Amino acid sequence: MDQMLIEIAFKGNRKDFFLWDQDEPPPVKAAVIVDADRGEDLGFVHACGELADKRNAGTPHGYGVAGAQKKARRLATADDVRRAEELRPEDELTRRRAMERVKANDLVMKLTDAEWQWDRKKLTLYFTAERRVDFRTLVRELASMFRTRIELKQIGVRDEAKRLDGIGRCGRQYCSASWLPELRPVNLGVAKDQRLSLNPSQISGACGRLMCCLRYEHEFYVHSRKRFPKEGRLVHTSRGEEKLIANDIFRERVTLRGADGELRTITLAELREEANAAGAPLPVPSVAAFTPAAIIDDDVVSDDAAIEDTGEELDGPTGVEADDAESAASEGAAEAASGERKAHRRRGRRGGRRNRSGHRGGGDTESKPDGSSGNA
Repeated sequence: MDQMLIEIAFKGNRKDFFLWDQDEPPPVKAAVIVDADRGEDLGFVHACGELADKRNAGTPHGYGVAGAQKKARRLATADDVRRAEELRPEDELTRRRAMERVKANDLVMKLTDAEWQWDRKKLTLYFTAERRVDFRTLVRELASMFRTRIELKQIGVRDEAKRLDGIGRCGRQYCSASWLPELRPVNLGVAKDQRLSLNPSQISGACGRLMCCLRYEHEFYVHSRKRFPKEGRLVHTSRGEEKLIANDIFRERVTLRGADGELRTITLAELREEANAAGAPLPVPSVAAFTPAAIIDDDVVSDDAAIEDTGEELDGPTGVEADDAESAASEGAAEAASGERKAHRRRGRRGGRRNRSGHRGGGDTESKPDGSSGNA
């Protein structure tokens, strides 16, 4: 019997692929019990069959040609679903209790979400931080408090908005939480190309970064402006030498100002005709036909450094196992300590890249219920 690939959705818009070895495919949105980290978890079917195969090959969380290894065990019963629903209210209470321990240890980190595994054998805590944090003591305290395996995952602010979800200023659900395939970096150049306001309060989203939707039409703007002469250029027309003041890419018009200061608006085609008649034809850019990029319904983990996005992205959770927790946390503590002694990057008249600080990588660590760091 051939195994079928299915995609399962979990809390916080987290998705993963599993193998289904039963004769009949599970219904979409049906609750299923799947293999998890040393236990079982409950999720809901998001896609199966050909659609799941296509998404596995074209989404960031897919396994590609390697294929999924974990299996979906069975359809969940009503009692299984009830147990899962009882866990969700506990997530917020758990996060608040864990945040108290974070404050008690004077750690500069923000716990954004908590997620219990369905069988309660593992607790995952998601946090944001400006740099690596030495949380070895915190992990031991949390393991002793909740008597389960603890996993800490550092995420970016965009991923935080994706997990928590909400309504944007457009009145609709966050794109990152509903359909956006990947959280690509967005910089101020995108807003400048579209002649948008550069006021951060007007072009920033709920996460504090530039809105993801600024990229949606950016390619169209760049492609369209290549067909027009640059603004501020002098062109020769039937009225002599005129200066191009503005381009209207939607109406295919240009605004010109003559030597006498008179303004006039003509179409781009008319401008080219007049320039040709004046013996100074405008160059015709060799631009390929504009075709919007295809969009696949899914998500990816990434983050941007600041409002003036540098384009550097978090690599996401590194998946450090429990036996590496001590060494990983020690490395993070050493890097954080060295970062405190360094000044932030400066851009002055001398230029250069001096003493960069603020390590932004994130790591996971797990602990056994007794608080030790070895594999259980």
